Amino acid sequence: MAQGARLGSVIMFVHDLDRSVEFYADVLALEAADRSPTAALLTSPAGAGLILRAMGQTAPHPLGSVGVQYAVWIAAGEEDLARCERALIDRRAHRGTRKNGGRTVVEGRDPDDIVLVVTYPGPDQLPMRELPVRIYGW
Repeated sequence: MAQGARLGSVIMFVHDLDRSVEFYADVLALEAADRSPTAALLTSPAGAGLILRAMGQTAPHPLGSVGVQYAVWIAAGEEDLARCERALIDRRAHRGTRKNGGRTVVEGRDPDDIVLVVTYPGPDQLPMRELPVRIYGW
């Protein structure tokens, strides 16, 4: 039986590479695996990848336009989710924490005001069976 595709990495365009690398390394506990003057590959021990590409201070980010709006990250456990939430709070980037159908969702904004969502448990432990209400928030 087919297993289905899995997400391997996310590519995100950012204004300031150093600022974004530091933010995502802290909040998501990712490590810089490779780096150039304008891009960085951050990885997790589980193999998730975040590729950041600096586009300059004037690059626009139109939320609500066609295309991927944000990625949902899955915490390694309840303690890891609480660590992510604390890191967002410490950075004044936390926008809310809510529980929905047995899942806890922590939402914040990165330094470029890009939505960051971290959840636990993930769909491998608690499959999604309905559309999240959050997608109608624009």
